[in-house]
Amino acid sequence: MALCLIASLFLFSWEFNDAKELSPTIVKYLPGFQGPLPFNLETGYVGVGDLDEFQLFYYFIESESNPKEDPLLVWLTGGPGCSALSGLLFEIGPLNVKRERYDGSLPSLTLNPNSWTKVANIIFLDQPVGTGFSYAILRDYNMGDTKSAKLTHQFIRKWLNDHPMFLSNPLYVSGDSYAGKIIPVVVQEISDDIEAGKQPLLNLKGYIIGNPVADAKYDSGSKVPYVHSMGLISDELYEAAKRSCGGDYTNTRNLKCAEAVEAVKLFAFQCIAGVNKPHILESKCALRDRIPAEMHVDRRSQYENLKEEPDPDIICRSYGYMLSHHWANNETVQQALNIRKGSIREWQRCNEFISYTRDVSSSIKYHRKLSSKGYRTLVYSGDHDLVCPHLGTQAWIRDLNSSIVSDWRPWWVSGQVAGFTRTYSNNLTFATVKGGGHTAPEYRPKECFGMIQRWVFDNPL
Repeated sequence: MALCLIASLFLFSWEFNDAKELSPTIVKYLPGFQGPLPFNLETGYVGVGDLDEFQLFYYFIESESNPKEDPLLVWLTGGPGCSALSGLLFEIGPLNVKRERYDGSLPSLTLNPNSWTKVANIIFLDQPVGTGFSYAILRDYNMGDTKSAKLTHQFIRKWLNDHPMFLSNPLYVSGDSYAGKIIPVVVQEISDDIEAGKQPLLNLKGYIIGNPVADAKYDSGSKVPYVHSMGLISDELYEAAKRSCGGDYTNTRNLKCAEAVEAVKLFAFQCIAGVNKPHILESKCALRDRIPAEMHVDRRSQYENLKEEPDPDIICRSYGYMLSHHWANNETVQQALNIRKGSIREWQRCNEFISYTRDVSSSIKYHRKLSSKGYRTLVYSGDHDLVCPHLGTQAWIRDLNSSIVSDWRPWWVSGQVAGFTRTYSNNLTFATVKGGGHTAPEYRPKECFGMIQRWVFDNPL
């Protein structure tokens, strides 16, 4: 037993020392992209935990405008378990996966003209551990909301210690979807450090959350009125649920309400099953994040199998997700990113099998506490998102009990209404993104870039 323990400690020490030598990396070329990258990309690992036993992988892209003064955004993708590379390639980063029929070669990357890196420095972080290229040196571990927030906070402090030139930049913790649960906890921890005078003092200015998960009462409870407002269920079914539930569609102790909601769910199962929840106007496609394992062996057979699928599949967003899986698991790509060999078995855009405990049931108390401190907050929602409807997000924002400073009005991009917005006395701005889904920048990149371009420099939408 003692020998096993000594061997484990030796291996831990070896991996840790080896890890320090391999990180960080300046990436000037990426397979699949023609020519040198027209922006500064750094990748690396930061050890967190009591013994640095967790290795969090990140992609850092400097602002393409004024990196010395532009804000620093730490970007957390949702899930939990969805890689930051998904946010980088499909949402707000400077690169996109070119969606074209797979022919056995490496998928191509193209520039995103609406990248948020045009106005901000962004750290795309693979969190929690088990997400993307992040890994644990000791394999037996469990993550959760609270622990993930703590390790993310630790990552931010350690990264800034290693990059002191960005300490004075305005700091915003940002992200979307399930990260809406984690971000307020991270911000609260940073805020507590600042009040305690912990050095170095971080220049925390606020946080940004898109299509955020917050609390089941609001997130799930808003789905009944949302599907009715979008014409997906009948007036009669909605009125019965509204009458029985009194507006709280998660109150299972109310038998009549539970029955009414069950009737809505049954109808949804039978009749709305064909509706695409991330964006109710888009085609519903198979969520093919991954290329089947047997297709990795023979590229020729892989190509043939894909050719047999119906052509409309290529118009699906999930086709792009599948291409990203092939790109990120390519050996030359991982060498370019300086991924540690053997650290993970396979990169997945969204890892649904991480050991994870959802121990923050509601983020509302964090929002309430942070709003009392005046941190700048941007909350945005795609208005065609059924995963996390904007009606629920607006409801919990109202529950913060802040007065309205600028009431409901349209905001514009290129002479067109891009959504609607409202600002509050607690320094919170809420915006819908017209035509946006879950999550908004993937569906409305131009509009979301216009939104962030104004907001980060404290201009009204």
